[in-house]
Amino acid sequence: MSPKRPNHSDPAQLPGYMSFTKCAQCMSVASNPAPAGAPVDSLTMSAETSTTTIRAVFLDVDGTYADYGVVPDAHAAAVKAARAAGHKVLISTGRPMAMLPESILGAGFDGVVASAGAFVQLDGEILVDKPFPADLVARALAVLTAHDAVYILESPEAVYVPAAAEARLRAHVAAHFDSAPGIAAQGASTILGRMETLDDPAAVSFAKISVFESPVPMADLVEAIGADIDVVANSIAAEGPHAGELFQRGISKADGVAAAIERLGITREDSIAFGDGQNDLEMIAYAGLGIAIEGSSAQLLAVADRTAPPPSRNGIAAAFAELGLI
Repeated sequence: MSPKRPNHSDPAQLPGYMSFTKCAQCMSVASNPAPAGAPVDSLTMSAETSTTTIRAVFLDVDGTYADYGVVPDAHAAAVKAARAAGHKVLISTGRPMAMLPESILGAGFDGVVASAGAFVQLDGEILVDKPFPADLVARALAVLTAHDAVYILESPEAVYVPAAAEARLRAHVAAHFDSAPGIAAQGASTILGRMETLDDPAAVSFAKISVFESPVPMADLVEAIGADIDVVANSIAAEGPHAGELFQRGISKADGVAAAIERLGITREDSIAFGDGQNDLEMIAYAGLGIAIEGSSAQLLAVADRTAPPPSRNGIAAAFAELGLI
């Protein structure tokens, strides 16, 4: 029997679709799958996973694999050990490739799902690359300019900020990372280190827009831009209705996971996904085993099979060990 999952191409079943359940056979990696509709338990997974089954593991970055852009040593070690055991481990993030420096990718990964599913690279080969189409670029930039919003355009090569907004953008990034004493500079550098200013935002290709400051709620921006655009909370900006990530409607991390496992020849049931943000909803629902980080939103917990501790408690390392990946 196929698992019942939200259709990530159907807006009616995207964030807020709360009736999702997974069948027991899709959770064979867990020793005690929660019954449909039951509350998500703490991580109680079996270490009896067969070593002959190759898993594809997808890790969100901010709040999951890394904390304020800094990867715990135990997480990097767990990734190396899982890959040494034959499993495939990939990053799956809302960040573009340009915001994934060596400090994040240094453990070594088989591939990356970036820009929340709009870009997928596996073993150096680009499988998916879906930048905003020209008409959407024109509409989005016109609305953002009209409202004097502070934003960055995210592409695989760099992140771009309009020259007139650079100082305000740097202030927002600094304020976010200043809440992480001791690692603020390293975390902020993952964004600012690849940032370029430009006078004509329409001159570059990009797959996502991160808005750090808007005088009107993000919902108003989405309505003004019109069709084919949607928004989720921004993981690297102040929370609230005036900041968020604008992405192409109908594209999600689940699409990236699907493209990667098809190329890898790994079944959906043998995929595992970890995440903590709203842009992880479709991926967590799609994976054979979806694991939410403790403290995630009620929506994410509702589609997850299990929870794992946050990076501050080496949650990925603990989960890998209990799943038998290492």
